[in-house]
Amino acid sequence: TMINGRPEPEAAGKKMIRYLEEKGYRTERIAVECDGKILPKDQYGQKVIGEDETIEIVSFVGGG
Repeated sequence: TMINGRPEPEAAGKKMIRYLEEKGYRTERIAVECDGKILPKDQYGQKVIGEDETIEIVSFVGGG
């Protein structure tokens, strides 16, 4: 499993929500893309991370 360009083999088999919580992500401030497709927030609890997936997690930062 590649997450944000880095290998993270321990993520495979975990539910997305668990991985995000373990890494300290605030789900209301991120977007998750799995193999080029945006994962809807309401699917974070059902989505199991696959061994061969490429995942990008983007954080939104406010500013002005």
